[in-house]
Amino acid sequence: MTMIDFPAPSIGSDFAELRQEVRDFLAQEMADHTPLMRARSWNGFDRDFSRKIGKKGWIGMTLPKAYGGHERSPLERYVVSEEMLAAGAPVAAHWIADRQSGPLILAKGTEAQKRDILPRIAAGTCSFCIGMSEPDSGSDLAATRTTATPEGGGFRVNGTKLWTTYGHQADYMILFCRTGKSEDRHGGMSQFLVDLKNTKGITIRPVIDMAGEHHFNEVIYDNVLLAGDALIGTMGGGWDQVMSELAFERSGPERFLSSFALIEQLIALVRLDPTEQQEIEVGRLAAHLMVLRRMSRSVAGLLDRGENPLLQATIVKDLGAIYEQDVPRLARSLLSRPAQPGSADSYSAVLAQTVLTVPAFSLRGGTREILRGIIARGLGLR
Repeated sequence: MTMIDFPAPSIGSDFAELRQEVRDFLAQEMADHTPLMRARSWNGFDRDFSRKIGKKGWIGMTLPKAYGGHERSPLERYVVSEEMLAAGAPVAAHWIADRQSGPLILAKGTEAQKRDILPRIAAGTCSFCIGMSEPDSGSDLAATRTTATPEGGGFRVNGTKLWTTYGHQADYMILFCRTGKSEDRHGGMSQFLVDLKNTKGITIRPVIDMAGEHHFNEVIYDNVLLAGDALIGTMGGGWDQVMSELAFERSGPERFLSSFALIEQLIALVRLDPTEQQEIEVGRLAAHLMVLRRMSRSVAGLLDRGENPLLQATIVKDLGAIYEQDVPRLARSLLSRPAQPGSADSYSAVLAQTVLTVPAFSLRGGTREILRGIIARGLGLR
């Protein structure tokens, strides 16, 4: 059986000065944010906040300076991401662009795409969404049915994308679709840069989640014509590209900090007069969090060394979803306070918000079944 290594990041990778700078900034910018607002975690969409982050140099941190970036390490970017998520900052307006769309364009985009898009990502003025999942296919990206047919030097696109987070707000989508036939199930796929604001034939419909909120969307392409220069990377190379992209999507601290606001609320109440059992369970919760953080930081270190830690990222995502979904169950077992949406009691309000959002955690970034299939193959078990 293949062994999977999670090497420790290099010594001195905590970047204490940077961490404190981010904390001081957030303490000032988010002074009026309630626990419930913070519980929305990285689903908070605020373009003004993203512009402020861009001015601080905390978006596009790993991008080259020639494209508006700052040439800092993935581990420094990790520190900023971790502090933003722990504080429940409204980062959705730049999160996807910074996390994966920018690195993808840097690695596979044309020079024109890099010079046009990357500086705007780094400035926090350009928002992206992901065009991967589809109706009836979910996380099985090889079952993608959306097509981009070559036509007159461009591409004619037809199909539907689903669970497109903030597609109704985003400026661009990275679209994954079929561009040709292949005997290889993973062949004949390509990726495109789609301007959602200025492309005709695109319909975006809301998908309301269990909490009654609008994050997700169904995006329909009806005979949409894309220019030839919308292609990202090589024709037919989309599968390898999207797999590399998913290493960025699945490994970050958002995979275990989405329920962090509830953990804070739980600890604040338990510490007032803790029982032995409560101390044990909170200790176990903290220990699991530290293990996930160590694994996630390891992935950032591997990215820093130029490696593609797809398998390690997949493990972090799977274990992180289990952890996050277990937090509200544990909270309910330790405290008898009810979950009440909109309650004046911050714990009850945050518990209700978390209960309603955690079912999606094992879907976003790949379902548990898909992830475990990837892990099994990586271990040589299938």
